[in-house]
Amino acid sequence: MSHYYRLVVSCPDRLGIVARVSSFIAGHGGSITEASQHSDLEGGRFFMRYEILADSVGMPLEALREAFAPIAEEFEMAWALNDTRQRRRVVLMVSRETHCLVDLLYRWTAGELDCDIAGVISNHEDMRGLVEWHGIPYHHVPVKADDKQVAFDEVQRLVDEARADCVVLARYMQIMPPALCDRFRGRMINIHHSFLPSFAGARPYHQAHQRGVKLIGATCHYVTEELDAGPIIEQDIHRVSHCHTPEDLVRFGRDVEKAVLARGLRWHLQDRVLIHGNKTVVFA
Repeated sequence: MSHYYRLVVSCPDRLGIVARVSSFIAGHGGSITEASQHSDLEGGRFFMRYEILADSVGMPLEALREAFAPIAEEFEMAWALNDTRQRRRVVLMVSRETHCLVDLLYRWTAGELDCDIAGVISNHEDMRGLVEWHGIPYHHVPVKADDKQVAFDEVQRLVDEARADCVVLARYMQIMPPALCDRFRGRMINIHHSFLPSFAGARPYHQAHQRGVKLIGATCHYVTEELDAGPIIEQDIHRVSHCHTPEDLVRFGRDVEKAVLARGLRWHLQDRVLIHGNKTVVFA
């Protein structure tokens, strides 16, 4: 695989940003293989993502970062310059529904997700065999209704121990406490179906069938203290009709959930998602 540096930038919009950054890269012999830019006219914010052929630059990553720093300061940039050879470490969290976890493990095994899965945390034992078959550590952390903080302290310890860059809630059916949401802000990804808040509680797909819904959807988003309301990374839908049974709706829902979560995680790993407030710019 080719070796790239990825430069991602968010800064106040003004004239000359693209010219200055492109000239800097060209001045160091860099070959830009992919370039994306977006100006938020309402917010006056500029977003950029460049992929640079690493071998064309002729200097190591830290030296390139140091050389770019004065430009970043001049334009008041929030920025990152990452090396594609430094694989992200991901921890997956799951409860009892298997579809998202199984799909991510398959895609990871097939090389579709450029990361290392450092471990799986669950509040149940159900998927230990599946996970350990893939050679991945499995951590059972039960959550007691009368003292959930003990469990979440252990979750934080395990994530820190794994040196995780990203945490994915692959249908983990517990509400994350504010402290963990804040600690992993912009690095914790969740998936939920489209029936909230209309069909909350148990058997949402059966509730939706009784109401005669025509669309099933899913949302992949970053986790914040406000439940299921963090910055959205990806969404998709599947049309349904009066011919479909509740079981059909459940099956369609699982399909769309796992596809949306996989795309959202892949884009996050590829530095394609830039957060701005409670919104995202996604260079997909």
